[in-house]
Amino acid sequence: MDSAYLRLIIVIAVYLVLGFYGFQAVKTVIKNPWIHTVYRVLFFGTPAALAYFIYSREPGDSFSGMPAISAGVFMAFLVLITILALFMLIEDIYRVVAWMMNHIVGVDDEDQSYMPSRRQFISGLAIATGTVPFAGLLYGMYKGKHNYQVRKYQVEFDDLPASFDGYRIVQISDIHAGSWLKSTDYKRVKYGVDLVNKQEGDLIVFTGDMVNDRADEVYEWSHLLSTLTAPDGKYSILGNHDYGDYYGPFREDPVAKDKNLQNLLTEQRNMGFDPLLNEHRFIRRNGEEFALVGVENWGTGGFSQKGDLDKASEGLTNDSFKVLLSHDPSHWREQVLTHTQQFHLTLSGHTHGFQFGIEIPQLKWSPVQYRYKEWAGIYQQGKHFINVNRGFGFLGYPGRVGIWPEISVITLKKKGEA
Repeated sequence: MDSAYLRLIIVIAVYLVLGFYGFQAVKTVIKNPWIHTVYRVLFFGTPAALAYFIYSREPGDSFSGMPAISAGVFMAFLVLITILALFMLIEDIYRVVAWMMNHIVGVDDEDQSYMPSRRQFISGLAIATGTVPFAGLLYGMYKGKHNYQVRKYQVEFDDLPASFDGYRIVQISDIHAGSWLKSTDYKRVKYGVDLVNKQEGDLIVFTGDMVNDRADEVYEWSHLLSTLTAPDGKYSILGNHDYGDYYGPFREDPVAKDKNLQNLLTEQRNMGFDPLLNEHRFIRRNGEEFALVGVENWGTGGFSQKGDLDKASEGLTNDSFKVLLSHDPSHWREQVLTHTQQFHLTLSGHTHGFQFGIEIPQLKWSPVQYRYKEWAGIYQQGKHFINVNRGFGFLGYPGRVGIWPEISVITLKKKGEA
């Protein structure tokens, strides 16, 4: 038997066992047949919908839209039944071990072999525990993915030109327009775009991943994104997804891949963005200036490394105040901190904060922190700062739980100034 089919059979078998075993908890606590029917519909319907949308995709299409939504619902249900099955398994193991121990020592357990009251309690606890992540994942798909948060930071520098004291940079990142469905997401995305404008930044920067794979993903959103405005303009860089590296047909057709990238850059310019491709621009006020430096994607862990700091900062001196746009935060530790030029503030994205985690006053956690040391928010090392934006959009799982989409507002301050 082909190994792929064998793996599929194993996955189906595990899913069936989890589903049927988990159903025992539902039957024990809930006697309503309508709830049983809902469970069965989810049990059979979610994998069927996922299979349908996966196999009806066009070859090479990114995993977004309805395939991603069906995968999200399936994942939420899978988490639920796994928790239910785990609780029931532990309870059954306990009963078997207790029966064996009683049998060995000769205790008469005839009246306690089933213990329905304990099974009722364990089943109820399983349902209560499993419902939390199940509801959370569904909420993340319905509301969380557009729960835009404005995060304001103030960063102080000794050598900031005095004219830029109080200067406000608004940063967004990781739009991933191909993940949005205009029919359901437009109003909420428009709210987010309007919220960016309401911050009244002096400058707007976008730090990469405008699309998932193809330039045409952003076409129907171009008019909306073109409404982003700031007095000193808006600038963009490329992220790893913008090159089309993950789109199957482009792997076989480098000409089409390059054309796709040029189309994306053209579209960004049409929207009013100035793409920085290993180059810099000067932002000027009252005879003073700072350099806005933008590099192409550079990342560790197998991501493309097209960024060139030397080229981007050519002609600048170490005395020049610099704000660097670099999509992948791993670039900061690998090259930026040790570069001969000082880049005072780096603005990155890429991590999405994993779109899942916990951020409360005493706890900030996400699985992505085990991959990226700098994964969300402001970090400092010496006189160097980096802000890792949590992203404006989403990819893969079509939602966010605990790590909400972000609009960063960074105010530059001259240290010692009132």
